[in-house]
Amino acid sequence: QVQLVESGGGLVQPGGSLRLSCVASGFTFSSYAMPWYRQAPGKQRELVAVISSGGSTHYADSVKGRFAISRDNAKNTVSLQMNRLKPEDTAVYYCNVQVSSRNYWGQGTQVTVSS
Repeated sequence: QVQLVESGGGLVQPGGSLRLSCVASGFTFSSYAMPWYRQAPGKQRELVAVISSGGSTHYADSVKGRFAISRDNAKNTVSLQMNRLKPEDTAVYYCNVQVSSRNYWGQGTQVTVSS
């Protein structure tokens, strides 16, 4: 079955960096777009970035120029490099895939940006 496992979250000071990873299994990874979402306390889940099967990328305006999404099809992994982090980036970050019209989510990884 489809599984997504995120890692790499943690506590970081404003201006710092983190790299999130999501390892996928149970589907043909290279054929699917892979987005990252985040959900802050009391807020709706929002799209952060997405990378298509062909490698095209799209970013939310709030992270453009600071975050970079990438994929390694040989390792079934999608990564999110987050630089110049701000307190408003604090959230649980989720990896996602839609397979056969069904949404699958990982367990999420907490990112906290605080001094």
